[in-house]
Amino acid sequence: MNSRPDIGSPHELIATLREGMGAERVITSVDERELFSGDLYAQGKLATAVIRPSSAAMLASAARQITAAGYALIPRGGGMSYTGGACPGTESSVVVDLADVEGLVDFDPGNMTVTVGGGTTWETIYNALSPHGLRLPFFGTFSGRRATVGGGLSNGAVFLGTARYGSAAENVLGLEIVTADGRVLRTGQAGFRHGKPFYRTHGPDLTGLFLHDGGALGIKTEATFRLIEMPRHSEYLSHAFPDVHSAAAALSVIARSGAAEEAYVFDPHTTSRNMAGGTLKGDLTRLGRIVGNQANLLSGLKAGARVIAAGKRLVPEGAWSLHLVCAGRTAAAASADLNLCRRLLDQQGGVPIPASIPMAVRATPFDNLNGVLGPAGERWAAVNAKVPHGDARRLIDAFNQLVDRHQTALQRTGIELSILLTALQTHAFSFESVLHWHDSWLPMHRAVPDPAHLRRLSESQPNLAARELVARLRLETLALFDDFGAPSNQLGRAYAYVEKMAPEPRALLIALKSQLDPCGLMNPGVLGLPTGSAADSSGTDSPIDGTPQKPC
Repeated sequence: MNSRPDIGSPHELIATLREGMGAERVITSVDERELFSGDLYAQGKLATAVIRPSSAAMLASAARQITAAGYALIPRGGGMSYTGGACPGTESSVVVDLADVEGLVDFDPGNMTVTVGGGTTWETIYNALSPHGLRLPFFGTFSGRRATVGGGLSNGAVFLGTARYGSAAENVLGLEIVTADGRVLRTGQAGFRHGKPFYRTHGPDLTGLFLHDGGALGIKTEATFRLIEMPRHSEYLSHAFPDVHSAAAALSVIARSGAAEEAYVFDPHTTSRNMAGGTLKGDLTRLGRIVGNQANLLSGLKAGARVIAAGKRLVPEGAWSLHLVCAGRTAAAASADLNLCRRLLDQQGGVPIPASIPMAVRATPFDNLNGVLGPAGERWAAVNAKVPHGDARRLIDAFNQLVDRHQTALQRTGIELSILLTALQTHAFSFESVLHWHDSWLPMHRAVPDPAHLRRLSESQPNLAARELVARLRLETLALFDDFGAPSNQLGRAYAYVEKMAPEPRALLIALKSQLDPCGLMNPGVLGLPTGSAADSSGTDSPIDGTPQKPC
């Protein structure tokens, strides 16, 4: 990879960008730069500017100007991450916000595809497709009100629909990518003469090269997804288990059956937090949507009555709870899946409890984002790993042993721990540990919650002891995941990647990075990829077309 060009004057770069994009699309206020230079766990270096292009062409032109001046490009989605993937490592950076590259670019219900801008949120897509009786197979994350398609495809978005349909990346058909030097690439069938974006794997899967890359290889300005008909009937089920191992074993059984669209396990601590965080207005809104989401008024009223009867005492104290959603074209199909799941959970020793939690999640799949802070204003951060079902018990035991070694320090600093287990199609078990602690807030914590909700919370004083222990526990947990060879759906700057690869695939990835980003200025540091200065700065032949690349 060639060494980087000399860094130009920030004033000259900003003036150039404003001339090309319009002054309103080049943001330099300190408050906004601070917000866009961090995520929900950490702050990066304060970027020189934030740009908000309105099209791929505008972004491509700006990218050429930014990298020619020696500045790094930092792609950013909704910022709802804990991995530092959009946190600049140098002040000589420009953050790219695709909030105006959003919406449905092409909606083709006859061919069952939809193309959207990279800045489109999952909620926007869901709301646009629902009136047509259509849906994405995987249709969003917990944070889908703010999280974007570009960020989700860069970081492995999972949750709604994941137990049956996998992650966002497994349902995308093609991409439009802007590279560091301003090229605009299309992948999938749209990358061919006369091609249409309806098919992904005609020849080598170039789309896959850009998925889960943390924005290290390019900026996703468009994505095309396949569609499914919206299931007309949904059924819900919840069971309680006495401990983590019985709940985890039951989750694996449900996952292998393929009968659920979502299946997940909350620990007792998570359940109590969720119940403590609601408001009467929010609860009534969910109740109304639970009633409205049922196939007919009578079944909706019955579902609402069950939720009211259960109140907030949904899960026995100290129990681990498994929640799932079954969905189908007909009531009989959904009921058949539900009955199978009920038999499997009964066989695993589960105790039926009211299914209010999965009903509430589906009633408001893209709820407010007040949960970025705990009910007492505490911060939280997660790390996750995916393992085969057969490794789940060993991973849980090893993690518990790790935590046991720090019990005294956890109690001293007031750090609390929770666990989320999730099924990913039939073959993968997701383990996520979450650390909660009282500390001063970051800009994202102030920007994301509803203002009225934020006013009800109290910000803590800086808690350096807890912050340092959280950082240490995260590193130790990630090392444990590495011992299991476990992948994750978010990498950013937190998870090791390139350094863990075998030499041959590592060399291939570095060569690809060099071809797309010869100066190492596209989100440098993400995935652990080289950031420049390692190779000769003389021009080199492009491995694609033989034309000399411009020296950095």
